Amino acid sequence: MPYESSVPFRAGSEGYASFRIPAVVRAPDGALLAFAEGRVDSAQDSGAIDIVLKRSTDGGRHWGPLSVAARYSDEDGTDPVKGTAGNPAPVTLADGRVLLVFVRSAADATEERIRRGEVGAAEGRRVWVQHSEDAGLAWSAPREITATTKQADWRWYATTPGHALQLGSGRVLVPANHSTPPTTPGDDGTEGRYNGGHDLLSDDGGATWRIGYVDDNPDGWVNVNETTAAELPDGTVYFNTRNDSDAPAHRADARSTDGGETLTAPFSPQPRLTTPVVQGSVLHLRDPDVLLFSAPSDPATRHRMSVRASTDGGATWREAHTVDERRAAYSDLVRVDEETVGLLYETGDAGAYETITFRRIPVTDLG
Repeated sequence: MPYESSVPFRAGSEGYASFRIPAVVRAPDGALLAFAEGRVDSAQDSGAIDIVLKRSTDGGRHWGPLSVAARYSDEDGTDPVKGTAGNPAPVTLADGRVLLVFVRSAADATEERIRRGEVGAAEGRRVWVQHSEDAGLAWSAPREITATTKQADWRWYATTPGHALQLGSGRVLVPANHSTPPTTPGDDGTEGRYNGGHDLLSDDGGATWRIGYVDDNPDGWVNVNETTAAELPDGTVYFNTRNDSDAPAHRADARSTDGGETLTAPFSPQPRLTTPVVQGSVLHLRDPDVLLFSAPSDPATRHRMSVRASTDGGATWREAHTVDERRAAYSDLVRVDEETVGLLYETGDAGAYETITFRRIPVTDLG
């Protein structure tokens, strides 16, 4: 029987030139919430960008109308203006709310300009949070949390991409990354060595936030970038990150035994996961006890989306399911129901950013 797929977002439709940066969660009512950056004018990472949302009430087979979950706005939040709202990091909480952490920046604040220190704090990357009490139909007013989630010397800043998580303890954890000012003469801060990683923690359901671990060391070996996380059955938090530097792998991983406050050791290369330089997603199923990882599996280019599986907490991996042989890039995993895992991923024939597609995968194919 063919695998079931659907296309919630297609470039050049619904008022947007491009859709990027997928994230997906299952709401308390069972609906799937698919988030993306709706890029108004182009596929570029800056400019007029909204966080858009579609809901599915049948496990990802069909999707409802597009809505805007968050956008850039003026200081009091009343009037939309041209700017970027991006990097959606949604999580469904035990109290029934869906929390959305994201970033905003001015339309002309490109990553390169921010990393070079050419953008002021007001126009640079700022961190916001909002929530929905009705499974994504309506959202609270966004609230800025930059003061407690971003160090003053950090330049670039991004949450996840992909879903965040609530630990068994109740703590909310959002993987994130940043860049630091250059320390070597001749560098301007755009070099990969200045990438670093951290996480955001909340112990009161998103009311207050603080920074947990910080891993940044401009050694050009492992420099943490876009990061994803999952909680293992023993309470360990497993982190997996994109590594743009010259280490012998494009993936690196680390673990925390105190709920993301600290790492047991700095991120180290994970050569058993072959990917190009790209974002990835992890998800622990619990039943069965399997850790999943999604990303393109071509070692050099963004092709061949696949799901890898680990039964030893991420120490070793095997390819469990080839999703798509075409071009592919960012992705996010979600548990749809007892029998099904969902993958929301960027893919297309001529380019990886033509669609954001949803694939239903039977759990029996993965475990």
